[in-house]
Parts: sequence; C-alpha cells; structure tokens
Amino acid sequence: MKENQFIYSKDKLKLKVEGKRIERFIERVIKKKIPLLKIKKTDRKTIYITIYQKDYDRIQELKTIYHISIVDTYGVSKIKKKVKKNKVLLLSIFFGFLLLVFLSKLIYQVEIIDTDRNVRDFLRKELKEEGVKEYQFKKDYDALEIAKKHILERNHDTIEWLEIETVGTKYVVRVEMRKLPKKEKQPELRNIVSKKNAIIRDVEASQGEIVKRNNDYVKAGDIIISGAIHLNEETKNKVSAEGKVYGEVWYEMQVEFPYHYYNIEKTGRKNTVYVFEYFGKRFELFNRKPFKQKKSDVTSIWKHIMMPIQFKKEKQTEVIETDKVYTKKEAIDQAVKLGIKRMEQKLSKKEKIISVKTLKTEQKKSKMVVDMFFTVYEDITSYAPIPEEVKNEGENAQE
Repeated sequence: MKENQFIYSKDKLKLKVEGKRIERFIERVIKKKIPLLKIKKTDRKTIYITIYQKDYDRIQELKTIYHISIVDTYGVSKIKKKVKKNKVLLLSIFFGFLLLVFLSKLIYQVEIIDTDRNVRDFLRKELKEEGVKEYQFKKDYDALEIAKKHILERNHDTIEWLEIETVGTKYVVRVEMRKLPKKEKQPELRNIVSKKNAIIRDVEASQGEIVKRNNDYVKAGDIIISGAIHLNEETKNKVSAEGKVYGEVWYEMQVEFPYHYYNIEKTGRKNTVYVFEYFGKRFELFNRKPFKQKKSDVTSIWKHIMMPIQFKKEKQTEVIETDKVYTKKEAIDQAVKLGIKRMEQKLSKKEKIISVKTLKTEQKKSKMVVDMFFTVYEDITSYAPIPEEVKNEGENAQE
C-alpha cells in the first residue's frame, strides 16, 4: 500500500508518439518493462501514452523512426512550473493577504457619541493623551480600562461616566458629563416688536399687553406686545414680553435658469470608507450601502513602492448629478420651482408661502430670467428693550 502511494505521487509525463506501425513501438516499450500508465490511440499513426518522468530517457532511446513530444506533465514538477510561471501573482496575493491581516489590526476611526461638539473635541484630546487614536494598533481590554481610569481621574469633576469599546476597526466612546446647576438670569424688560413691514395674521401672548391686532398693518420696529402694563393710562408694571407674532410679508425675487442645466447637489449623507486598491481593482471595506454618485476626499494611508497596490481613506459625500437641456416653457417652470425652493429654505416649520406670482419673464442669451412675487406667512417676532419714561415739564416744575 505504501509502495503504491509512493508511485502515485511520482511525476508523470503525457507523451504524443507519431509514426508508422505504432504497435511495434508499444511492443518494444513493454519488452523494456517500462510502465505504461495510460494508452490512448487516436488514429493509425498517433498514440498518447502516460509514463513516469524517470522513464523518459529510456523512451527516447526507443524512438528511432518515431516522433515523440511532451504534451503535459503531472505531479510536483507541474506544480513547480506553474508556481514559477505565476510567481509575481502568487507573491502579490500572499503579501496582499499579509497586508489585510496587518490592516485589520489597526484602528481607523474613533467615534465619540455625544451631541455636543465641545464635549467631543475635549474628549478626543484626552483620548489622544492615552494613545487612543486613529492609525494605531488596537489596544486590548485591559489597556482601554487603564486609559479610561486615567481620563476619569483627571476629569472627575466634569465626567460622570465613560465607556470605550472596540467595534471592528474603530473605537466607540460613550460619555455622560456631569450636569452643573446653571445660574438663572433675570429676564430683560422688553417689548415684542415687528421684525419687518407686514400685516398681522396671528398674535399669541403669554406675558405682556397686546397693542396690535390681527389685520393691522405694522412697520418694522412697531410695538405689538408691550412689556409695560397700563391701567388708566398709567404704567403699573413692567415685564419681559413673551409671545409670537406671525404676519403676511412680501418679497420680490429674480431667478435665472439656464437652458442647459448642469448641477451637482449634495444630499447631506456622508460616509467614511477604507479602500484597498490591488492591480486596478478596488475593494471598499466596511461599506454596506455604497453611494451611486459621490464626491470623495482621499487620504493615502499606505502605498507600495513598486507594485500598484495601495490602501487609502475616503470621506465620501453623496451627490445627485443633473445634466439636461430644457425648452423655453420647461426653463420657466424650472425657474419658478427653483424660486419656490429657495424661498422655502428660508422659512421655518410654521412659516409657509401663501401665494406666488410670476411678474416677468425674459430670455438672456442661454438662460431664462424670471421675476417672482411672494406673499409669505412668516414669524415677524423681534424684541426691543422698554424705553425709560421721560417726565413731562409740568411734573418737573411741581417737584
């Protein structure tokens, strides 16, 4: 059994033998006791045989009038030949695998979960002092616990609770800051005035005296809710007026829209992706939902000196690209839509456009110019301090 396994593992050759009376060649091979592992005859003058490589020289001695050529090899020699032929590719795959293993041991992002930017900046600085930062080898659990302990000791008055967790190739940091009691400020004595010229449509007052009503026309600076409380034409008290005033406001806007419209609009969605490029092929790591259209800010992390292999970081921003040619009517419609969109972007949640009118359309070279008039329901609330009362001359003389 062991002898058979040894023979099976030897190198073999597949030979093509051509010549007249091919059977005589086979008889001579058998007489010489050369093992024939496989025989296949294709026609009268051609035969394929498989032999052990060590017997090739003996076969050559028997060829005489026959033409013998090597068709294929089997066994270790064939593997060596293929390895030699594809040496560069195999080495690239091997070193590429080693590189991936190496890169998987690094940290590429430190995510601090907190809505306050000042807290995130402060904590990022503290983490860097402890070596918890990007492009460093991952720290084990004990090392992270030591770093956390040092940060808490330095900031025990401001940090209530801190957690550092390794998730894949990033650190996730959760923090809870101590809430210090805030000093209450004394409210400023003030009036609520109109921010701009408008017709009042809605007045809501939680504190103060309403002096203007719905449908009243007001100019910018006119008092709508007074902080001075009057009784029988005398000021009895002064408070900080509280409330909201909404009014009807008017705007004119000129919008230009080209017949050939090209625009790249950012959607607001962003993603940080690590990219491995290997001989022209691109592999995005840890990117489950890639953007169809995007703009990328690229930072190179590692690049091979000789081969086209590199590892880089991309800060991707999703975009919507529009490239279209419009007719005159379509250009006017698009200009109106663009004007409405620009106006809506200026409005808050409760504010709205009441009506839109197109005043004038004009074609200028390769674009359409549209003049628009907007009537808008808008928050016109503004504040002004209550002025000091000036005593009249009669009161001064009496004193």
